[in-house]
Amino acid sequence: MNWIGFRIFLALVAIGLGALISLSLQAWLKMPVLANLIGVASASVGLLVLDGVRGHRLLSWLRGNQEVSAPRDTGLWGELGYRIERALRLREQALARERLQLQQFLSAIEASPNGVLMLDAQDQIQWCNRVAADHFSLDPQRDLLQRVTNLVRSPAFVDYLHQGLYAEPLLLANPRGPGSLSVIVRSYADGLRLVLSQDVTERERAEAMRRDFVANVSHEIRTPLTVLTGFIETMGSLPLTEAERKRVIVLMEQQTQRMLTLVSDLLTLAQLEGSPRPGGDRWIALDGLLSRVAADAQALSAGRHRISCLAQSQLELAGVESELLSALGNLATNAVRYTPDGGEIEIAWRLQSDGCLQLKVRDTGPGIAKEHLPRLSERFYRVDGSRSRETGGTGLGLSIVKHVMQRHGGSLEIQSELGAGSEFSLIVPAVRVRALAVSNVADGTAAISL
Repeated sequence: MNWIGFRIFLALVAIGLGALISLSLQAWLKMPVLANLIGVASASVGLLVLDGVRGHRLLSWLRGNQEVSAPRDTGLWGELGYRIERALRLREQALARERLQLQQFLSAIEASPNGVLMLDAQDQIQWCNRVAADHFSLDPQRDLLQRVTNLVRSPAFVDYLHQGLYAEPLLLANPRGPGSLSVIVRSYADGLRLVLSQDVTERERAEAMRRDFVANVSHEIRTPLTVLTGFIETMGSLPLTEAERKRVIVLMEQQTQRMLTLVSDLLTLAQLEGSPRPGGDRWIALDGLLSRVAADAQALSAGRHRISCLAQSQLELAGVESELLSALGNLATNAVRYTPDGGEIEIAWRLQSDGCLQLKVRDTGPGIAKEHLPRLSERFYRVDGSRSRETGGTGLGLSIVKHVMQRHGGSLEIQSELGAGSEFSLIVPAVRVRALAVSNVADGTAAISL
């Protein structure tokens, strides 16, 4: 409280000056009362002028640029200037902290994979992140303070927003293209609402695939079971000759084997999807792998096709031998099954310029139309369902191949043309390929005809 002492000091100084003025005027005017009044008035005016000047400086600072320091006067006005400046600086610091926290909060919402849209009581957009802007085709800056119902004109969305029944989310078609949005609204504060949106296209697609998968598995298993049931009823109710009985048993065995193959493929897929990616420290000789695949293809063909295998690669692959054998074997088996008698099948390898290894199976079969190629690796997808069942296929072979290659960091490539045969290739990444010998390894050239 130093300013009180200073004010008392100024008052004493003013009284002293007034007294001096009064004494001087008394000697000159010979009128004591008037002299005393003039002395008191002079002291008061002096104090008022001094306070006025200091107060004016403080008011000028308050009205002007407050980024500079307040006037550093002594006494009451100096104390007021210091206190006001300190309060302003503390308020600015608090506002800066709040702005920073708000910015961090909005940045966190901006980084969210879901859309966030803030509406006021009149359904005007207060703020939205980029995801919400993309979901609803909005501009995060231009569309601020616009009524959302004027911009998002979907009747389902407008009704959902106005009804106020937000217990269940709204499934909405994505206005940006094919897909679905899950939209839910939450009320907060006084009439304010938060619109949360999520792109559920992949989830809906996965759910549809799951339903199709269950339906396909049920259908694939029901068909042989129906056949078996019919044969069992026939054997139990009708007198069959020995030849008829043997034929029924053979057909029953075929249907049983079909179900066993289907279950085996399903278990293989489940194991591939649930297992970790194989490491790069288990090396397999490519030549042995090619020879085994070629031998199995020859056994299945039984001499009906001309099969060639390009061996002597002197290469090794890193991965799980059983999986790679299954992937390449599936391609060779498909080539045998779908290539007419007398056709040619080639099993070959090639080192690409980027160091990746291409393992290909080429046939001279009927080929596949281009519109079917992107979906060939889907589960149970068949170009010709009746022919697949005749050849014993389950519709899971290429799906298994794709999963094997994905686990090994590679890919499955398909080239085909109607009437010109097909070529299925496994692309193994360069990090999983190495040479057995120091010598430079070129493309496989030694053909083993089977």
